[in-house]
Parts: sequence; structure tokens; C-alpha cells
Amino acid sequence: MQTDSTAQSVLFPELFERPVVVRFDLPHASSDGGALLLKVIDRRLWLTEGLARAVADRRQRGKITHELKELLAQRIFGIACGYPDANDAGRLAEDPIHKMLLDRDPVRGDALASQPTLSRFENALGACDLYRMGETLAELILAHHRDRLGRRVRRIAVDLDITADPTHGVQQLTFFNGHYDTFCYLPLLLFVRFNDEPEQHLLTAVLRPGNAPDKRGVLSLLRRVLPKLRALFPKARLLVRLDGGFACPEILDFLDDQLRLDYVCGLAKNTRLKRLATRWMRQARRRSRRSGRTEHLYDDVLYAAKKWPLPRRVIVKAEVVRYPGRPPKDNPRFLVTNLRQGPQWVYEQIYCHRGEIENRIKELQLGLQIDRTSCSRFLANQFRVLLTVAAYALLEELRRGARGTACARAQVWTLRERLLKVAAQVVASARRIVLHLPASFPFQDSWCHVAGSLGARAG
Repeated sequence: MQTDSTAQSVLFPELFERPVVVRFDLPHASSDGGALLLKVIDRRLWLTEGLARAVADRRQRGKITHELKELLAQRIFGIACGYPDANDAGRLAEDPIHKMLLDRDPVRGDALASQPTLSRFENALGACDLYRMGETLAELILAHHRDRLGRRVRRIAVDLDITADPTHGVQQLTFFNGHYDTFCYLPLLLFVRFNDEPEQHLLTAVLRPGNAPDKRGVLSLLRRVLPKLRALFPKARLLVRLDGGFACPEILDFLDDQLRLDYVCGLAKNTRLKRLATRWMRQARRRSRRSGRTEHLYDDVLYAAKKWPLPRRVIVKAEVVRYPGRPPKDNPRFLVTNLRQGPQWVYEQIYCHRGEIENRIKELQLGLQIDRTSCSRFLANQFRVLLTVAAYALLEELRRGARGTACARAQVWTLRERLLKVAAQVVASARRIVLHLPASFPFQDSWCHVAGSLGARAG
């Protein structure tokens, strides 16, 4: 006698002319059929292989079922496909596509690692392992772009910023932050941009306690990254762009001591700076009264704070902001820089472009859940952040391969929905493995274009 089960159910029999029956009985199928593109990119970047070699495996060899490289790859590919938690391992253990991503037979291969195995792995790494992993990750990403661009790199922009990572448990080193009005971590993110390319590439992310001052970790990160950039791109001129929270004497002194390095850094307002900007603010107010619109003008002065060893060039943006139904508001802004170009050009063409990293941070938070730092140990959460950086590197390369298609400037969640989340049935034989994708797949042309750019051949 036939019994009801979750494998068969009749849905809305009165909605259509005939009852609609849904059966979850398609064997060897996956909803991540497009994720094979990530496997190709991973091999091109040598990402999981390189990260695995940077981490010491201290487990007893006779008790190992899942190699360290497999655990890394399972987490990185899972994050890229929209599964940020180790809990998702139970849902994906028998997924044929995710088995293929780990070089296993999609039909007869062993199941993937379980959630307890992945959680033990996340909590087993020490500070030295994470340091080597962060170094290796940055080196692999930079080496890939050196191979891609060769000697054509003339200028590299380095952008740093912090973001809030709210916490909702008893995670180690989480503290209340008054500015963000929540308990949180404050990860520090470093991006690079080559020449005038639109893409900004995330090199690394350093998790910091929720009460960390803005400047914490910035100097150590710059001391690690700048020599790598000079070694790989010896003819490129470096530009460092920083927010106002980083304008402390030790960071500015360090930047001044570097050869062939430009910098532009926001500068917090103070009474003396406002007094220096008085003349330009009066002019801005007069212009705004005459036009009835927001007006601004630019100029520069030599300025030395009490703890600065010498005066530096400070660019002044005197702005009066007008909104409908509101009184005009003074909004002076200040930058400190060693650039010699005109004040307006430096502000609008150099400094304002750093605002693009806010879109990258939004991708990391909403698309890859970099803030899913729910482990109790601080180092385990740092490991999760580095895994997210690796997954983001895969998706950035996927987006670069989609140039010339409708996905050329897509955010990571759109890339995932259009190129990775494709229903697929896997058929394996002794001679080959065939993925059956929907004939009505709406982004088939884009997918094939990306596959071709990554070396796929028609056949």
C-alpha cells in the first residue's frame, strides 16, 4: 500500500487542471551545478593547495579520514556557494558536485566531512598557523595578478578600512563599542587596485577586538604587504589611501619614510583646522546663498599638529550642504597628503575613489557572511575570516572571467545566483562524467563565456 512521505506530496490540486506532484527522487543531482567554475579558478590560483601547505597538520596519521586540504577546500567552496556555516556540512555531505570539487567520485565517493570534524578543524589552528595562512593567501593573490598583468602595472592603490562585526554570544575578545552601539569585532581589511582597473582585490583581513583603536594593526599590515608589492611589481608606484581614523603620527611618519610611495589620508576636524578654513568657508557660504545649492571649493595649507615632527600639506574642502527644507550646514573636510597635484584633483580623483571599497565590504558581509564569527575562540573566528577572504578571491576571479557578459559587474550574490546555482544531474561512467544542466538555463551564454575564458573547450 502506498504511504504518504516527504518524497511525494500533492500541492494545490485546485490551482491547475491536474494535480501537481513533487518528488525528491532525482538521483545524483545538485543545485550547485555551476560551481565547477570555482574548481578551475582554484587550480589557476593554486589557492587551497597553497593554503594547505601553509598549515601544519598535527593529527595522528592513522586516525585521519579527511585530509587537511579537503577540509580547507570544503569550507572555502561552501562559503563561495552560499553555505557559510560548518552546520551546512550535513546538508552537503552527499552532494555530487561538492564531492567533485574535492576530487571525489560524485556517485561512489565517500561523504564529505561532517560538522563536528570541521568544527574541530577550525578550533585546532594556532596563531602561527593563521599568520602563515594570511601571508600565503596574500602572496598567492598577488602572484596571480603579477602573472596576469606582467610589467604593465604602473600604479597600485592600497586601501585599508575597518568594519563592524556584531557578535551575539560570548565570543572571546568581543567588547562593546560605543560608536557602533553593539558588542562586536572590528576586522581590518586591506584591498589593492592595479592601474585604473575597476576591481579592487581583497588581500587579507585581520580580526581585532571590539574595543581596538582604529590604528591597531595598520602598521604591521603595511610592513608586511608593501615589501611584497615592491618585490612583485618593482616598477609600480604605490599609493596608500586611509580614512581619518588612521591619521596618527606613527602611521604618517612611516608613510613619509617610504620611497616612491604616495599617500592621502583623511584628517579629523579640530579647532585649529576649522580656524584655518575660515576664509574658504566664508566664500563657500556666499556661493551657496547666491546659488541656493550645495557649494564647495578646495585649497591647501601647511599644517603641523603638536606631535608631528614637521608641517605637512593639508587639503581643505570647504563645503556648505543644502537639503530641501533644512537650513544650510557647514561641512569642512581635511586631507593630509604628500601628493603635489591640485587640491580638487587629489580630493575628487584620488581620495574619493577609496569609497568603492564600501561596496566590497558590503559584498563580504551580505554575500559571503564574513561576519559569521560565532566560534567561542578568537583564533577560530580569525580562521573563518581568512576562509571568507579565500572564497572572495575565487568569486572575484569568476567576475573577471565574466567580462563582456551580463555578469561583468555583478555583485557576488548575483554571480552565485546566475552562474553557480544551477540544477544539475550527474551521470558517471567508467569513461567520463556528464553534467546534465537545464536546456532553459537563462544564463547559459554567460556561463559558457566564463568557462571558455577559464580554458574550457567545446567538444
